[in-house]
Amino acid sequence: MSRITTPFTFASTAADVTEGVDLTGKRVVVTGGASGIGIETARAFANLGAEVTLAVRNTVAGKEVAANIVAATRNKNVHVGRLDLADRDTIHSFADQWTGPLDVLVNNAGIMAPPDLQHTADGWEMQFATNYLGHFELATGLHDALAQAGTARIVSVSSSGHLFSPVNFDDLHFNFTPYDPIVAYGQSKSASTLFAVAATHQWHADGITANAVMPGAIATNLQRHTGGLRTPVERRKTPEQGAATTLLAATSPLLEGVGGRYLEDNNEALQVSRRGPDLTGVAPYALDQANAQRLWDVSLSLLA
Repeated sequence: MSRITTPFTFASTAADVTEGVDLTGKRVVVTGGASGIGIETARAFANLGAEVTLAVRNTVAGKEVAANIVAATRNKNVHVGRLDLADRDTIHSFADQWTGPLDVLVNNAGIMAPPDLQHTADGWEMQFATNYLGHFELATGLHDALAQAGTARIVSVSSSGHLFSPVNFDDLHFNFTPYDPIVAYGQSKSASTLFAVAATHQWHADGITANAVMPGAIATNLQRHTGGLRTPVERRKTPEQGAATTLLAATSPLLEGVGGRYLEDNNEALQVSRRGPDLTGVAPYALDQANAQRLWDVSLSLLA
């Protein structure tokens, strides 16, 4: 399995990686499309002519963002749907209301490191539920729409934070383990990467592939619980740069029919044997096929 490399770099923007791409007639869902890099991601898809749906908790904010995107891109096919990834009723409602094919699903929404342990109504740790399990349920609910598209792509927004923890299958929800906000975040992002591995394996015959991306360090509301962005200035990205790897995964011909990869800085990341100070690369446990299958089975059990 050869490593995916491109002419693009850390500094490339979404416009750079999609030069010449036309998504007219394609349909895209971006979760969390009303805040952070979700806004720039949605705008980039709209710029390419796609029909874009912002799947968001706050539909008032979503409609304002959608109006701004329409004004900026002159693409009137920008819509808003209600979705709270910690509320299963909204996930079911969003999936049930969707009609027709879906070409791209971007699992972008997330939370990072709330200081206190929180659980959903189902008893699931909040970061695991929001960053991973809600997206898993959304994707399975939209499976038929993705299959109908024929060559659908899922982009699972992960993070270098996955380097802080594998998935702890014996205590996913911190019922026994002392809660650590960054460890819990790391677990959720390892799970998000494993989802790309498992979904590609499970759904490849349906024409569906999934890849995980590390967007980079971008100053957004995501860091509200961590005191703001602490990444050195030279390793920070603009929103336009932060959206690039997602757009690459969603549109590049180099990734046609290719899934189960982890991309950073617009190239497939190298596997690392330990967490380095620059937090680059991907941990082997986040790409392990056995881990991916186990997580898939556990997820189905939790949702049953």
